[in-house]
Amino acid sequence: MRIITREDQQQRERMALSEDAAFAEESEGRARSSDPDVLRTDYQRDRDKILHAKSFRRLSHKTQVFLASEGDHFRTRLTHTLEVAQIARTITRALGLNEDLTEAISLGHDLGHTPFGHTGEAALSAALARHAGIDPESPAAAALYRHNEQSVRVVERIENGGAGLNLTFEVRDGILNHTGNLRAETLEGRIVGTADRIAYVNHDIDDAIRAGILREADLPSSTHAVLGTDHSARIETLVRDMVETSAAAGDIRMSEAVWDAMMELRAFLFANVYTAEPVMTEVEKATHLIGDLFDYYAAHIEEVPADYRAISDGDDLRAVTDYIAGMTDRYATATYQRLFIPHALSY
Repeated sequence: MRIITREDQQQRERMALSEDAAFAEESEGRARSSDPDVLRTDYQRDRDKILHAKSFRRLSHKTQVFLASEGDHFRTRLTHTLEVAQIARTITRALGLNEDLTEAISLGHDLGHTPFGHTGEAALSAALARHAGIDPESPAAAALYRHNEQSVRVVERIENGGAGLNLTFEVRDGILNHTGNLRAETLEGRIVGTADRIAYVNHDIDDAIRAGILREADLPSSTHAVLGTDHSARIETLVRDMVETSAAAGDIRMSEAVWDAMMELRAFLFANVYTAEPVMTEVEKATHLIGDLFDYYAAHIEEVPADYRAISDGDDLRAVTDYIAGMTDRYATATYQRLFIPHALSY
């Protein structure tokens, strides 16, 4: 039996992948040089570093939309991440691009997400704004905490006691530029950005139906006509359209009709799910919890773990932010109860 080495795999990439792929041997490298692995390419090595990171494991106890305690079948931030990786790899494989790079970016893209999903992100931004003397409702406040930027901070600074994971430039670029109107330098990174939307639009609909907030028949008929009338059909339509349109365009794109239908579904979710009463009830609680934790630790900085203070460069608010952002839902809740809920004295 022959051993397949890193050099063999790099040669396979040359033979099998499109000329537009990001080849591991052409990576722009890492912030700190390291000896190459005998068996794995640099992108495979990055994927494995992320899989073994503490921040990755914590994703299993962080909210996607619905609190995990409400039911075992609702998505968490970890299952969302795995669904993004699956969708992104399917698209990448069909276009002859680098699956290893796509997988590494997918697995790392949400490492900086807070407890309680985007609610926690907004609450952290508001808390930072208050302590910085900025109106929490202003656009400037919203920019104070962004999960994609925190994800990069996690892999560059927070993991491994301040040493970070020392990932390649291409993986860090894909993590940073996976959201909003940002654009990754590699085609693989751009795939992850769109696969993220494909995943959450579809699984948030599925979870909302499970929660009794929606029925399939409630979705806009216009999106049914373009994308299909069930979860699987929608994903298949979106993925196939993205593959076919990207292949024809030489860049990562969807057709206008399919993109518009997906964005119509996204707008529908914001209007009918993310602001639904059962969700908003928990949003208010989580916002209050995050704000109180931030205020407490800002006033008691000595109680923030020493490793977070050590990498804050003397910025106490940075240390508090890193600490709270890394908490899981259940750890944040338990910490709140310990700090603010009276306990019976034992004698």
